[in-house]
Amino acid sequence: MASIDIRFGGYQGAHSVHSRAVTVFGDTLARSLGDDLNFEHTLNVMDLGHPATDLLDMVTSGEMTFCYFAGSYLGAQVPEFELLDLPFAVRDREQAHALLDGPLCQFLTDKIADVAGYRVVSWWDNGFRHLTNGVRPIRRPEDCVGLKIRTLRSDIYTQTFSTLGFEPVFTDVKELAAAVASGAVDAQENALANTFSLEVYKHHRWITMSGHFFGPTVVLCHKPTYDGWPDDVRAAVDQALAAATAAQRSYAAAEEAAVLEKNDTSGNEIIELTEDERAAFVTAVQPVVEATVARHRDDLFEYLPKG
Repeated sequence: MASIDIRFGGYQGAHSVHSRAVTVFGDTLARSLGDDLNFEHTLNVMDLGHPATDLLDMVTSGEMTFCYFAGSYLGAQVPEFELLDLPFAVRDREQAHALLDGPLCQFLTDKIADVAGYRVVSWWDNGFRHLTNGVRPIRRPEDCVGLKIRTLRSDIYTQTFSTLGFEPVFTDVKELAAAVASGAVDAQENALANTFSLEVYKHHRWITMSGHFFGPTVVLCHKPTYDGWPDDVRAAVDQALAAATAAQRSYAAAEEAAVLEKNDTSGNEIIELTEDERAAFVTAVQPVVEATVARHRDDLFEYLPKG
């Protein structure tokens, strides 16, 4: 067999749930392909001077064979990706993983393969996103008014936060920590693991466990490379991806459960929303949900969690 060269790019440190899952992928693949595999894991392209978003172009061009990335960014190519970003659509991980393994994500996988230079080959768990800020406690929509919030480059995210009264701005994750530390933004929203790994919590006293979005991460593979592999190599890759995905989801659940215990939160206030408080947010963002529903086929909404 000719040598199989694989480069997997990421944008997080060695101990992140994504990086650890990439290690599982490489190790599992090495057991199948042995010395025929040349596997290289670039932990964090930002350390090489790239913004994280360069990974999409790197995989499109084949410079990287694989990368992981927030699924929200693919909405520019496949508008239906925004259905995964509907606010407060997912309540818990059981619903979230059923969504990732269900017909909606298969539909999106097929759609992106038709229009992009890469394939979605796995769906990972990027955690529930929560609000943090350094100005005041956030318990109800009116607490959001006037705060400048850093968020992802996503129309749904922007519309959601604008509707709540925030002033949304986009910065690449490479600049996030500096934007928070300097006060260029008042608030941000992220998975807890990122809030702590990027040391946002040192500057934002208030952490509101809003769970307003569930963040799927997609694993992307350069399409010509994947399609060109022999059947046995593709089968080995698929098997390794399945092992990595199972590990990643397990890591993600454990990390979220433990992150508040592992870190010093003595300078923070952790705010758990009551059902009434959560309901006020759900009501406030209904115009965003209704506008999104109007843009897409009705049958696609049958694939979203109920309740």
